Amino acid sequence: MGAGGGRDDWCMRRIGPAVALFFLSPLVAEFLLGDFTLVMLPLLLILAPLYGGAAVVIRELVRRTDRGWPSIVLLGLAYGVLEEGVITQSLFDPGYAGAHLLDEGFVPALGIAVPWTLFVLTLHTVWSISVPIALVEEAGVRRTVPWLRTPGLVVVLVLLVLGAFGTTMFSYSSDHFLAPWPQLAAVVVIVALLVTVAFRLPAGGSVGRPGRGVAPSAWVVFGVVLVAGALFMGTKWLPDAAGVPAMLTAFVLAGVTLAAWSRRAGWDGWHRLAAAAGGLLTYGWNSFFMQPLAGGGPVLTPLSQAVFAVGALALVLVVARRLRRSPAEPAMTLDRAAVDRPAVDRPAVDRPAVDRPAVDRPAVDRPAVDRPALDRAAVITRH
Repeated sequence: MGAGGGRDDWCMRRIGPAVALFFLSPLVAEFLLGDFTLVMLPLLLILAPLYGGAAVVIRELVRRTDRGWPSIVLLGLAYGVLEEGVITQSLFDPGYAGAHLLDEGFVPALGIAVPWTLFVLTLHTVWSISVPIALVEEAGVRRTVPWLRTPGLVVVLVLLVLGAFGTTMFSYSSDHFLAPWPQLAAVVVIVALLVTVAFRLPAGGSVGRPGRGVAPSAWVVFGVVLVAGALFMGTKWLPDAAGVPAMLTAFVLAGVTLAAWSRRAGWDGWHRLAAAAGGLLTYGWNSFFMQPLAGGGPVLTPLSQAVFAVGALALVLVVARRLRRSPAEPAMTLDRAAVDRPAVDRPAVDRPAVDRPAVDRPAVDRPAVDRPALDRAAVITRH
């Protein structure tokens, strides 16, 4: 292969995934959700710097510091708090987009509505950030290493800042709402704490000791995420008294079980894909119950919902095909996730040194034996 072909291959392996994530994040966050229809696809160019920029920066910083999914989730939550608390201020604006988001479950002392806060922050943490990152990582071969060099990361960071500034100006020009400074200061403090915790987690991608037993089938993971997603999205049709407990139940069902299973022996790329696919397809079916914010119509709306849902399913199948054709990932072994055994302190025993006389042995010529080379699979760091 010539020099040009080598450069093209390098771009596909490093820059290609970053570009894919840059556009997949807003595509999932806004279009698959059902906020916009097919005719609004050019809006991706405006949404990508904020959504996609955040997803790429979060992913790159986590992988550069050799951290894993706990850090990605915390930084995704920090992004959601920053966007909804400072950039759009939907957490505090009672008239945001004319949607009356704070009418139910409003807490005057905090200036927020608990149902909306839990709902929108979960959307960003899971669907704007985590699901797109998981899908793009599993589709490639550089899952746990940085894709961009420092200049590329700086470019994406600049786009993120520009996207955040533009969205802030647009939101303010819509209804000229500005939250009181104590609320804005509280948001900044919360974001700073989340970021600090994310980067104080131990490097290596794992938090806590390996779990007992073996990870369940990837199909079980897929089913659990679908059930948790249905429970979470179904809160739109529940009264306040039941909606918040249902959300918390979904958090426990998905978050706690995935965190526990991911530390067990046998957890691999198929399980990560199953979790991401369950989240992606949850957005797919939920879109059929959404009314678009713009660009809708009696024919265009259901057509767009169907196209985006089929596209989501196709994306899962493409990633599954690439995962099937990639080298098998050495999963965490049972020894690493072994049953806890108490440490046994063995007293050191002093043994007298024994001087053994040197014995002259004649050299023996041994015929060379051809032994086949053993190919050892590269150990892939688990994150």
